[in-house]
Amino acid sequence: MTQKNLYSQNVIACIWDFDKTLIPGYMQTPLFKEYNIDEKFFWEEVNGLPEIYAERGYNVSKETIYLNHLISFIHNGPLKGLNNKDLRRLGSKLEFYPGLPTFFKELKDEVRNNDRFNRFDIKLEHYIISTGLAEMIRGSEIAEHVEDIFACEFIENPLPPNYSRQAEMALPIELGISQVGMVVDNTIKTRFIFEINKGVNKNPDLDVNSSIPREDRRIPINNMIYIADGPSDIPVFSVIRQSGGKAYAVYKTGNDPEFEQTDKLLQSGRIDNYGPADYRSHSSTAMWLRMHIQRLGEQIFEAKERDFKERVGSPPRHLHDEGPEVQEKTPLLEQQQLLFEE
Repeated sequence: MTQKNLYSQNVIACIWDFDKTLIPGYMQTPLFKEYNIDEKFFWEEVNGLPEIYAERGYNVSKETIYLNHLISFIHNGPLKGLNNKDLRRLGSKLEFYPGLPTFFKELKDEVRNNDRFNRFDIKLEHYIISTGLAEMIRGSEIAEHVEDIFACEFIENPLPPNYSRQAEMALPIELGISQVGMVVDNTIKTRFIFEINKGVNKNPDLDVNSSIPREDRRIPINNMIYIADGPSDIPVFSVIRQSGGKAYAVYKTGNDPEFEQTDKLLQSGRIDNYGPADYRSHSSTAMWLRMHIQRLGEQIFEAKERDFKERVGSPPRHLHDEGPEVQEKTPLLEQQQLLFEE
């Protein structure tokens, strides 16, 4: 009996960073505007925290210490009462780079409308992995085009000590954010690559550390393209490229330092190519991504076609002493019966 794989491995994944990849700046900008907070001053304080805490004997993550500083702003007044619903509402104010979010839909439609790809149900999925705030991304206009979002999360009304022994839970008094629920930094991003790879986000019974043979993983990493803006994404770039996937970096048009930064990534072998953060159909970035998605689709198609032919084989035929001319006269109905009996 032929063993059936857990997944068909017919999915192409575009995996996106968010800040400075899909939007020109940082997603927290609408939040600071809403609450009249000096954005530049906030980030200056955040950048100074690791050194201050180090002097006090604390080791902190430079990439996610901003989450704690946001909570300090909530506890101490400037962001008092901020909750996840507010973050989702503010996400609707995010402005994207040219061509987005339409480009996400266009790419999926191109795969969906390809007759060859349809034969084996080949499809494209978009994912976002970000060190930013998940609720803001969920509230943005691009969310409807995305299969899943992995980013930082906040908790409102955390459970008290001994909550499991309480017969009745007290009604929450404070509705605002008070704890960090999920932290995503540039190293942890690689974990979510493997969650997508193994299908953990589709099957809650699986764990990212589960031992799953490569042929049983939902999306092979060589079917992935990772798009991000810079050196902070080197851990993910490395994981993707080492496993046969594609890595692409973007820069803001007209920004010479960002251009130089992405060029250095290419020269050092960290990425496959780079281009402007412009996703309109005529841009080099859109053309490169479209081309490589089509190539991945063709590779999947060809592999499926080979597998199909190997498994099905040739239809049976009658053998007669009279030779091939008599074989060709075998009634069609008899040929069909022999095929289905096989």
